[in-house]
Amino acid sequence: MRQTDTSGAASVMRAISQDELGDPAVLKEVELERPQPGPGEVLVQVRAAGLNPTDWKHRRYGAFLGSPPFVLGWDVSGVVEATGLGVTVHKPGDEVFGMLPYPYGVGSHAEYVRAPARALVHKPEQLSHVQAGALPLAGLTAWQALVDTAGLRAGQRVLIHAAAGGVGHLAVQIAKARGAHVTGTASSGKHAMLRELGADELIDYRETDFADAARDMDVVFDTVGGADHRTRSLRTLRPGGTLVSILLEEPAALADEAARLGVRGEVMLVEADQAGMSAVAALAETGRLRPVVAGTFALADAAKAHEAGETGRTTGKLVLDLG
Repeated sequence: MRQTDTSGAASVMRAISQDELGDPAVLKEVELERPQPGPGEVLVQVRAAGLNPTDWKHRRYGAFLGSPPFVLGWDVSGVVEATGLGVTVHKPGDEVFGMLPYPYGVGSHAEYVRAPARALVHKPEQLSHVQAGALPLAGLTAWQALVDTAGLRAGQRVLIHAAAGGVGHLAVQIAKARGAHVTGTASSGKHAMLRELGADELIDYRETDFADAARDMDVVFDTVGGADHRTRSLRTLRPGGTLVSILLEEPAALADEAARLGVRGEVMLVEADQAGMSAVAALAETGRLRPVVAGTFALADAAKAHEAGETGRTTGKLVLDLG
């Protein structure tokens, strides 16, 4: 029987945790004390939580979080259960979604999560919680890369690598909403889906060297990485163009190489951003941004979700569905 507090509410919750780093088998369902919101925070009953490559990287290597135990998950969609002191933007019962502050505000792979109130925005009615749970980290990454960092404008040409991936397929839609001409790299089996999302040109990277097929790009969005890939991507840019990478590898080398070619190279880490989340929500509300959900998993099946994600063959996003 679950423990309850004096109000009768459960004082514990189910969560997916790990005691050691490693493969998906280290993930286990545990009971933890349910968090309480502090000043400026809300407590959210999680209805859905997306998964991202950063989840399996942290599970395996610790990365920013160091040694376990910890609960993974930065994407969240759910219902505000309680508010902390001073919160005015959300009330109990509100349906909200957003990204927990990356990287240290982790913990959405649980029945409840505590979050800064202004990291979350109201969920569009058109989106289910599963759809909304798929959007935050990947959507913010794409928005911050293309809009905030590259300053993508109408009429510009953008090359999006791994265009069918979790971040890539949202970047295609955001770029189209900005009025850009979009070229994407993806295997041929994913081209039909990407055309439906608005891609203008597609390059099958297995058959064609994108560096030969793409020219005079204003912006390149790189979610693949690697020194050779970076060099070839930079050479597709027009003078003064911008490459934005979300791979945290050799940022100084990227900047130096870009400068030699007369272009700009930036390495970006996604940030919690209410204005950006509001922009993502507005695009979703008007139908210009929709996540492709590749699969849903129960909370207890988080390890299976990690296994699926680590194949690298997922189109769109994987989501934990807590109902």
